[in-house]
Amino acid sequence: MNKYQMLDWPKTGVSNVAGEISLVAGLIMWATTFPRIRRKMFEVFFYTHHMYIPFVVFFIFHVGINYASMMLPGFFLFVIDRYLRFLQSRSNVRLLSARVLPCQAVELNFSKTKGLSYTPTSTIFLNIPIISKMQWHPFTISSSSNLQSDNLSVIIKGEGKWSNKLHQLLSSSPSSIDRIDVSIEGPYGPTSTDFLRHELLVMVSGGSGVTPFISIIRELIYTSEVLKCKTPEIILVSSFKNSNDLTMLDLILPLCGAPSEFPNLDLKIEAYVTREKGAPHEEEQEKTKTRTVWLKPNPSDAPISPILGQNNYLWLGAIISSSFIIYLLFIGILTRYYIFPIDRNTNKKYSSTSRALLHMLFLCIGIFIAATSAFLMNKSKNAKEKNIQIQNMEGPTPQASPNSLFHNADRELESLPQQSISQSVNLHYGERPDLKSK
Repeated sequence: MNKYQMLDWPKTGVSNVAGEISLVAGLIMWATTFPRIRRKMFEVFFYTHHMYIPFVVFFIFHVGINYASMMLPGFFLFVIDRYLRFLQSRSNVRLLSARVLPCQAVELNFSKTKGLSYTPTSTIFLNIPIISKMQWHPFTISSSSNLQSDNLSVIIKGEGKWSNKLHQLLSSSPSSIDRIDVSIEGPYGPTSTDFLRHELLVMVSGGSGVTPFISIIRELIYTSEVLKCKTPEIILVSSFKNSNDLTMLDLILPLCGAPSEFPNLDLKIEAYVTREKGAPHEEEQEKTKTRTVWLKPNPSDAPISPILGQNNYLWLGAIISSSFIIYLLFIGILTRYYIFPIDRNTNKKYSSTSRALLHMLFLCIGIFIAATSAFLMNKSKNAKEKNIQIQNMEGPTPQASPNSLFHNADRELESLPQQSISQSVNLHYGERPDLKSK
């Protein structure tokens, strides 16, 4: 291919320039996926992957809309999902409290509507403008939508700049802030997790990797104590570097909404502290208390709710079908009364690039009309439920400071249920778990 062919962008047929631009965008995304770049410069990796937009657009310009139709279903569903996420992220959610752990971890507790349900190990994307207006971070949900019908919680371990800033923001005593603006996208997760079909669940974690198992245990607490169903035997093997990290296990039970005891749940926790030879002294134990920070959300902050309401699958099906019909209608009218006369009655050929651009434009218009209509209808329908829930939650800010279940400090009423968990914990200092013997 000579230099003239490389710069060729004909009116019809294959466009080499568009293909080259798409190729360059793809190579840049690929180059940032190497582990050294992805781990040490995650923001570079994250932001360069927004080049998927020019990659897809110029790929369609390169091959034409006829050949690009083979990727239309995936592209169509992706745009719907991305636009719905955009609509959901425009409003702030109600952040009620935060449990601050001495191991550089925090548990954020949000208000949610009773109609929002999710499965254990689901995730949400979190944005806190006071830390960064651009960054969105995914976190595993640690709560159970059945055990905590009004609350949703996530656990964030301080591992990078963003998470460390959040911990510093909440760990100052006295707290320098009484509210935090937070936006979310999600939750996303598996449609079902059938834990009850197993007789034994062995869960192995290291450090903050215990988070998804906390959501599973909370769900099984609900199954055994509320539904009175038989649950499998649970063995949780957790490895931690220091004794401070043991406070991660304090989060197995939420601040409220859990039974004081759960005799029907067969739970055994084998906790290993690998870098210490024995239990810390009493003076050191006093420094490892879990502290609760209660926040005061704005009245405009709304509980987390399903973006398309309780019948979200029906609404999603309506959006997909109606937006595609709108797209076909618009492109059919354009082709019949504008493009077809040019191709048939004149010596000119309608530009392939313009044709592809119009197809993408009308596809996005159809999605915009259908998704926005469904979102606004559900938003007005859920407004009454949100207002009632917000009114019920208003009142004096509670004062509580639950302590660690591993130490002998005085406990508040909220932390009393955790006494039953401490009986299930077997501590090992200076050892690593021998998984072959488990």
